[in-house]
Amino acid sequence: MLETALIIEKVAPYFLILKALIIQFWWIVPPFLLYPQLKFYFLMYMAVVWSSDKSREGIVLEIKIPHELTRPIKAMENVMNSIWGSYDPPKDWRASYFEGKVILSTSFEIAGIDGVPHFYIRIPKSNRKLIESAIYSQYPEVEIIEVPDYTKQVPMDIPNSEWDLWGTDFELVKPDVYPIKTYEQFFEEKPDTPSEEKRIDPLSSLFESISRTSKGEQMWIQLTMWPISPKENNYVSRGKEEVDKLANRTKKGGFVSLIEDFFNLLFTGKMSEPAKEVESILPPEMKLTPGERDVVSAVEKKVSKPCFQGFVRYIYLAKRDVFFGGGKGFGTSFFSQFATQNLNNLKPWGEVTTKIQSPDIFTARRLYLRKRDILEKYRDRAPSFDPYPKEGTIYTFSIEELATIYHFPGIDAVPSSSLERIEMKKAAPPSTLPVE
Repeated sequence: MLETALIIEKVAPYFLILKALIIQFWWIVPPFLLYPQLKFYFLMYMAVVWSSDKSREGIVLEIKIPHELTRPIKAMENVMNSIWGSYDPPKDWRASYFEGKVILSTSFEIAGIDGVPHFYIRIPKSNRKLIESAIYSQYPEVEIIEVPDYTKQVPMDIPNSEWDLWGTDFELVKPDVYPIKTYEQFFEEKPDTPSEEKRIDPLSSLFESISRTSKGEQMWIQLTMWPISPKENNYVSRGKEEVDKLANRTKKGGFVSLIEDFFNLLFTGKMSEPAKEVESILPPEMKLTPGERDVVSAVEKKVSKPCFQGFVRYIYLAKRDVFFGGGKGFGTSFFSQFATQNLNNLKPWGEVTTKIQSPDIFTARRLYLRKRDILEKYRDRAPSFDPYPKEGTIYTFSIEELATIYHFPGIDAVPSSSLERIEMKKAAPPSTLPVE
C-alpha cells in the first residue's frame, strides 16, 4: 500500500499537467476531426452560391418525338458523347474554394403523367445551346421546347391527405467498372434479320407500364449525371486493376508474402515454400473461359469510353384514391432488364427506399420524413445526404449505358399509342426560297 501511495504521489502532478493542457488546448483537436465534414459543407455552400447565377439556373426541356423515327440507339450514344463536351472542371483549388465552381450536371428524365410518357432534360441555362445542338445533330426531326418543371405541378407537401408516394435510389451490385446490360445486347443490327426481330427496345416495357396507369398516377425516372475524367474519378485505373485480377495477372506483393511467412513460421514452425512458376507460352488472358473473356472485354470497353458520374432515382406517386401499391414494381422491373449475372445490376437501395422495416420505433413518422426527403431530393436533382453523399449512391456510367436507359424510341420499337408523337416532320427550307 505504501508503495502504491508513493507511485500515485509521484504520478499525480503529471495528471494535473495533462488536465491543464486539455482544458487549455482542447479546441485544437475538433477541427482536425471534423475537417472532412467541414470541407464538404463549405464546398457545397460555395457551389450553391456559384450555381445561383442566373446563367446557370436550371431549366427543363421537353423533347417531342416524331411519329416516324428510325434512328438507332447508337445515335443517342453520340448525343451523350457531345453532351460530355460540357465537361469544365475547376482549374485549381482556388476555383473550388473561392469561386465555388463545380462540374454542371444534366438530368435525363422520363415521366409518365396520367398515363402519358414524356421525355425531359433538366440542364443549366448556360448549356442549352450545347444540349440542343447535340440532340438536333442526331435527331433533326424532334421538337425541343422549354416547359415548367413537372415536379412542381404536384403539391409540395406530399405525402398528405390526398397524395402518397413510393420512391428509391438505385445502387450497383458490383463495382461501377462493371457495366450494366447495354443496347447491343438487346438486339443485333444485321441486314439479313427482320426488323421486328432485331429491334427490341428496353423502353417498351416502361411505356407499357405507363400506359396502364390512370389519371392521377405519375411515374418519374431520373438519371442525374455530370461528365468526369480520370482526374476526378480513377475509374480507368480501377478498371485496369479489375481486368488484371480477372486475367490472373496480379501477383502477391513482397510485404504480403513476408506476413504469410511470419504466421506460417509462428504456427507451424515451417517457412512456406516458394511457388514454382510454370512456364507457359500462353499469356494469362488466353487461359480464360469464354465467359471470363466477355467480362474482361466488357470492363475494358466501359472504361475506354467517356463516362459520367451520378445517380439513378425512381418515384411513383398518385392520389390516394387511385394509388396502386404495386406501382413500385414498375420502376424496379424496368431496371431489372439491364441486369446480368456476370456483369452488373441496378437494385433499390434499402437505406433511402421509402420503407421502414418493422419492428422499429417511430415507424410512421420516419416513413413520412423519408418520403418527403426523397421527393425534395428529386426536385433538387441532388444525391442523398447523411450527412454527405452516401457511399454507393454515386457511380460511373459510360455514354453507352446512359444511351441504353435514356433514348428516343422509334414507332417500330415502341408502338405504344400512349407515347405522344408529333405528326409533322421538319425539314430544311428549300435553297430557292427568297430571303429578301
